[in-house]
Amino acid sequence: MKVFGFLIILCSFGANAQELFPHNEPASSIPKNVIGIRTFGDSYNENGTQRNLAALRLMYGLTPRVSMMATGTFSNHHSKYLPSSLITHTHTSTGNTNYQTGSFPRGLKYPYRFNGVYFYGKYRFLTEDGKNTHYRMAAYAEYSFISAAHDETEPNLLDDTKGCGFGLIATYLKKHFAVSITSGLILPGKYSEITPDFYGGELHTILQYGRALKYNLSFGYLIYPSEYSSYSETNINVYLEFMGKSYQTAKVIQNDIDIKPQTELLLGSHYVEFHPGIQAIINSNMRIDFSVGVPIINKSFTRFYPVYMIGIQRYFFL
Repeated sequence: MKVFGFLIILCSFGANAQELFPHNEPASSIPKNVIGIRTFGDSYNENGTQRNLAALRLMYGLTPRVSMMATGTFSNHHSKYLPSSLITHTHTSTGNTNYQTGSFPRGLKYPYRFNGVYFYGKYRFLTEDGKNTHYRMAAYAEYSFISAAHDETEPNLLDDTKGCGFGLIATYLKKHFAVSITSGLILPGKYSEITPDFYGGELHTILQYGRALKYNLSFGYLIYPSEYSSYSETNINVYLEFMGKSYQTAKVIQNDIDIKPQTELLLGSHYVEFHPGIQAIINSNMRIDFSVGVPIINKSFTRFYPVYMIGIQRYFFL
């Protein structure tokens, strides 16, 4: 009976492979008592320096409707402290201090660091099934214990910023085609540090990142096989994912002085990226993803382009 149940679960993964989007979670949930392991990473060139991120994710189907995930990340995206030229100050002959924000050289060498752990939970509250079609809706919540020296206002809970978020996912599948919309709010925490002051004493810096709204649209299509001959048959899926975000200006405080941001790194903005990808599902279980990301409306200042992503995932039935 357990073997039969296992086959049913694997078949369900294979049959709906085109909604296993490389970058966005679908509204469908992980079956109860199924464990998933996913390793993934991305890479881009920043003025001659290769920036890399590696992540390990554990996934679990707590109930038929509730899925849980925990992700740990390593990257060489940040130094131990904020760049010294991001927030600067000068002393005048009258004894006053002028504070300002500025840019800093890109492509600096940073060591690899363990950023922290990110948690994600999803509850599927709506399920409508028909012949060769289904519709799902889910609510999600996320929380990050990451507190890196992140030098842009745009929050990223997976790699850069501690804080929380929540939102909704709607996914529709019909035969070989799937489409999914994700929209949510990110409420980032603040970063603080104490560093020596060039003029003597210490600098107490607080950087409150901007709140953000994310809006992602994903399309998936099963291109092979056109008809299943066996559940061990390899699936090939192609994806088009549009990932957008709008975020507020950061709040910067140094030595209890509220500083008005001037650099574009700390000012509010918005952007939309385009991530075409391809995926192979092997034996209805092993999943391999690859995608390339480029900007189409404005750009994110947290990375350079193009961004390459690769991921490998597998499920285990308890």
